[in-house]
Amino acid sequence: MKAEIIAVGSELLLGQISNTNARFISSQLAELGIDVYYHTVVGDNPNRLLDSIKIAEERADLIIFSGGLGPTKDDLTKETIAKHLNKNLVLDDHAIMYIEDFFKRSGRMMTENNKKQALVLEGCTVLENKHGMAPGMLLSTENHAYMLLPGPPKELEPMFQFEAKPLLPKLLYKENVIMSHVIRFYGIGEAELETQVQDLLDNQTNPTLAPLASDGEVTLRLTAKADTEEEAWKSIEILQAEILNRVGKYVYGYNNESLASKLRDILIDNELTISAAESMTAGLFQSELAAVPGMGVALVGGVITYTEEVKINQLGVKKETIDEHSVVSSQVAEEMAIRVKEKFNTTIGVGITGAAGPDGHGDQPAGTVWIGIAYGDVAPISYKLNLSGMRNTNRLRTVKFAIHYLIRLLREEGLSKI
Repeated sequence: MKAEIIAVGSELLLGQISNTNARFISSQLAELGIDVYYHTVVGDNPNRLLDSIKIAEERADLIIFSGGLGPTKDDLTKETIAKHLNKNLVLDDHAIMYIEDFFKRSGRMMTENNKKQALVLEGCTVLENKHGMAPGMLLSTENHAYMLLPGPPKELEPMFQFEAKPLLPKLLYKENVIMSHVIRFYGIGEAELETQVQDLLDNQTNPTLAPLASDGEVTLRLTAKADTEEEAWKSIEILQAEILNRVGKYVYGYNNESLASKLRDILIDNELTISAAESMTAGLFQSELAAVPGMGVALVGGVITYTEEVKINQLGVKKETIDEHSVVSSQVAEEMAIRVKEKFNTTIGVGITGAAGPDGHGDQPAGTVWIGIAYGDVAPISYKLNLSGMRNTNRLRTVKFAIHYLIRLLREEGLSKI
């Protein structure tokens, strides 16, 4: 099954914004076993868009459009597709009600052109937009499927994830049931993971196995084809059990889970609370947790202790600890974790200190990081990282490693299963 992504918008061609939508959609399609061979970017011009559609139809079964669904005159994606497919545009009752209600609640006057956003292709499946106004669409013809998505990533990503993606297996694989299952890893590199499962990759038939790496994480996508969902899942379970037997200690979650959402679930399920004292990450750890809905039940608060003075005077780290071991040390990270846990009266305290780069700190080279964790009445534990990326890359990777080590520690304590 082949797909092509067409991003519509002159701002993309002018370099005013990056085409992050194509990257996101491609990664999502890969999890379903759908190959993307071409990314196309076209400006807000109906003739050039029509040319792009005709070319895509020659080489793809599924054509996904992003952008051009807004209220202005240069938003012409659905109009161009409707004309090409000889389809009418009809008003979607749910979409127009949502748009009208939005303007009432915001106290703003609704202009006539906003109604344009509620127009959809006749006969399509409407994809609800819960984060904006313009709905998406999925339309099947005899030879192709056309998916139309809004341009803003904050609208496109949840719409694809929760509205569009579940429809694709049944739409594109009509003869059999196709089921995909993603295993998510952290703390192991793509090359090492592939080595551990190389024989499974070499001998795969059904289910198939595909590795994918992104943002420091690695995933394995298991895709099975069968007559029923039960049969497909049974074959996936057999392969998954073999994978977990080899590299299970690096697994943190499945499918749409993230490191932060997995930690949230463990914390809430066990009625645990967490606080953090951050030096080099300067609040990024807490920000990553707070980005996950529902984290407020577990995340109590924290402090940014960027300087030695703040570590000592505000957090309570002993000056002798810093003088004896240096600020970038396991001892300081552990003491930071203990003090923040006490300060906020939480069951878990996290302390992060390090040299993000480009310069080192004292005799500690750039990329040296210590993550301290204080949990319950257990003695604090610390983890050392030796990172080699750019400054902000090191900070972001530190946050993910901190969450990874927390998940692993709580799992070792019997508070979570893989």
